[in-house]
Amino acid sequence: MQRDLTKGSIFHNVIYFAIPYLISCFLQTFYGLADLFITGQFNGAATVTAVSVGSQIMHMITVIIVGLAMGTTVTVGMCIGEKNREKASDYIGNSIIIFSVMSIILTILTIVFSGKILILLSTPAQAIAETEKYIIVCFAGIPFITGYNVISSIFRGMGDTKSPLIFVGIAGIVNIIGDYILIGALNMGALGAAVATVSSQACSVIIAVVILLKRGNLVHITMDSLKLKKEYVKKILIIGTPISFQDGLIQVSFLVITAIANSRGVDVAAAVGIVEKIISFLFLVPSAMLSTVSAIAAQNSGAGSHERAKSTLYYGIRICIVYGIITIIVCEPLASVIVSIFVKNEPKVVILGAQYLRTYVFDCLFAGMHFCFSGYFSAYGKSIYSFIHNIISIVLMRIPGAYLASVFFPATLYAMGIAAPAGSLLSVIICMYLYLKILIPDIKSGNVTI
Repeated sequence: MQRDLTKGSIFHNVIYFAIPYLISCFLQTFYGLADLFITGQFNGAATVTAVSVGSQIMHMITVIIVGLAMGTTVTVGMCIGEKNREKASDYIGNSIIIFSVMSIILTILTIVFSGKILILLSTPAQAIAETEKYIIVCFAGIPFITGYNVISSIFRGMGDTKSPLIFVGIAGIVNIIGDYILIGALNMGALGAAVATVSSQACSVIIAVVILLKRGNLVHITMDSLKLKKEYVKKILIIGTPISFQDGLIQVSFLVITAIANSRGVDVAAAVGIVEKIISFLFLVPSAMLSTVSAIAAQNSGAGSHERAKSTLYYGIRICIVYGIITIIVCEPLASVIVSIFVKNEPKVVILGAQYLRTYVFDCLFAGMHFCFSGYFSAYGKSIYSFIHNIISIVLMRIPGAYLASVFFPATLYAMGIAAPAGSLLSVIICMYLYLKILIPDIKSGNVTI
């Protein structure tokens, strides 16, 4: 259902929006973790590495799509705040065209260059065959990934996070059942994990389309809505492209770190891959806050309620700080136990993974803060700010930090784990400057065009 986020308690709106979104993200990440978990129960380090490396590639593609789709969430949210449903329909129609074309091009390019991608990542020789099977099947499913995320972005722009929860929940069940059948019973290894994942994504898109069509009374999509309009395409891309590039570059940095880990052998590769999956799970709350802040602030910016938009940012940051502290307290003493859940009879992988997790987990605190700022910047059409702080963080901290750690501390992964939180801390500092010294003064003076 559509929800007006420009009225009522700001905190209640944040919770109302964030919890269903958080649960849907949890389910989506959970069945990603299920791939790795179930693979680890029936296969060794080489297959686990194949799934972890392949899923990282797919995660990078997904976050690029999600980042670009933020342009849809924000523009639709602004229209809802303005009470202009016809304009919202046009933004939705233009989004459908943009992402349909993009998914086709992306599918073709990734399949054609799949072999080169594995070489660039320095994939261990023992895992190359399995990884290639995994990514080719997943690349073929890119249209389903795109469809699910675009439709979800439309619902979020309307203030509805419950509908995406429904179809991702069903898709998660399909994925887990498929994993046990294909990986366990049929012994298909990484290929089985990929087939189960793509099948579940196709299921989620079908359910999403059905729900969207049934909600035609909220935003009615006509043939005229599906005509490209230059000003709408431009606005969607201006907001979404910097976020997409930002998220894509972050994932590129993760893949560079993965390549560094892969060059150190299959045990390190498996350890890093497992921890990256764990971190992606722990990042659910920060990610939920990014989308929550962007959607609520977008509706309020469209309505001219700038103080409510600012308060939304503050609530998001407070929630992320508390969550980050709790996550650190829990993960520090239980790192080995957490890593061991995902791999059996590989004690070296567990030791290395625990080292990596104990330092990496601090990123949950700092990343949550700059995620909230990124959501707020996007709501005011300033997603370029997010791109700026992230690219500086990647170039100055994340990649060089991971590389230097591997050179000077080759016997441990403790040092490599510090690179990510150090990068996020730098992002927070830059975000605070952009917010206090540039954006807030512009909003007060009326120089920001929504």
